[in-house]
Amino acid sequence: MNYTNGKYVFDIQNLNCYYGSFRAVKDTDLSIESKKITAFIGPSGCGKSTVLRTFNRMNDLIPSARVTGEVLFHGQNLYDPDVDPVEVRRRIGMVFQKPNPFPKSIYENVAWGARINGFKGNMDELVEQSLRQAALWDEVKDKLDQSGLGLSGGQQQRLCIARTIAPRPEVILMDEPCSALDPIATLKIEDLMRQLVKNYTIIIVTHNMQQAARVSDYTAYFLMDRDDRAGLLIEYGVTNEIFTKPKDQRTEDYITGRFG
Repeated sequence: MNYTNGKYVFDIQNLNCYYGSFRAVKDTDLSIESKKITAFIGPSGCGKSTVLRTFNRMNDLIPSARVTGEVLFHGQNLYDPDVDPVEVRRRIGMVFQKPNPFPKSIYENVAWGARINGFKGNMDELVEQSLRQAALWDEVKDKLDQSGLGLSGGQQQRLCIARTIAPRPEVILMDEPCSALDPIATLKIEDLMRQLVKNYTIIIVTHNMQQAARVSDYTAYFLMDRDDRAGLLIEYGVTNEIFTKPKDQRTEDYITGRFG
């Protein structure tokens, strides 16, 4: 894997994820291209979110979880003993399924992450820039001192995106970011993703295949292995090819609705 040209951000090699004695994901190899949107699709329980959380070591927060294999970020294994998981999460931000603003003002929601990461610049400028990047500034610029919890669901999710990008990560992970939103708010988030990918690498888990087809450049299809119930990467490639000319019959069955 050649990282010197900046094409690839991640290279996963022989990844296995366990919760206690249960293997949730097995034998996964996957490379993620820089400044592209990669979508993970597949039925519930097939390991999509587990794989996503290996990229910023969120699985570390689950006591029974462990990972084997390598998750290389610019060639550095994120699971090496000398790697600081807090620094990993600063460089690889995450947006969750349910909007989760802090019970603070809109301003403080955005400023908080940058502040705890030691930001010493002009905070007002950073907050405005982050809210503009999250396509929210025009809607909230006159009420920055009001609670983020007073916003609509779609606005809250965009606030969480602004909070994620304020510390200036390189990668944004999104775990079903639109599943709690209505169709109009969903399209706003999708439009936002296409803007953000000019500056960030984005990996999204989604159950919405139309969403994957609309927004992603690459798609990975996961399926639960019938023998041991471990998540398995079945097929990975350019989104248009996955959706129009899948190489694996199991991918075609899922995309055409004959399975799952």
